[in-house]
Amino acid sequence: QVQLVESGGGLVQAGGSLRLSCAASGRTFSSYFMGWFRQAPGKEREFVAAISWSGGRTYYADSVKGRFTISRDNAKNTVYLQMNSLKPEDTAVYSCAASGTVSNWRKVYEYDYWGQGTQVTVSS
Repeated sequence: QVQLVESGGGLVQAGGSLRLSCAASGRTFSSYFMGWFRQAPGKEREFVAAISWSGGRTYYADSVKGRFTISRDNAKNTVYLQMNSLKPEDTAVYSCAASGTVSNWRKVYEYDYWGQGTQVTVSS
C-alpha cells in the first residue's frame, strides 16, 4: 500500500508557472506507475500526465502537451508536475495516483491509490 500527499498548488496569473509535488510513503515507490489527474468544478476527472516506473516514458494529455512536464525522483519517493504557460482552463483540483500494473494509463480506474488533491487556480 502507498499513501500519496500532493503539495504546490495555489493561485497564479495566466502565463505563470507552478510545480506540484506528490510525496509517496513506503519503500516501493519505484514499483508504481504514476499519474496526474485533474477535476474542475462540474466536470469529470481527467487525465493530465503519466510516467513509467523508471521515468523513462512519459505521457501527456493533448491539452497540456508542451506546457506541462512530469518527472519523478525514486530516491525521494516523489513525482512532480511542472506546469508552465498556465491558462484559466487549467484551474482544477490536481491529484496524483499510483498503479502497480497499468494497461491504459489515461483511465482513472487503472489507478489503485490516490492523493487528496491540491487546488490550482489560474486567473485571467
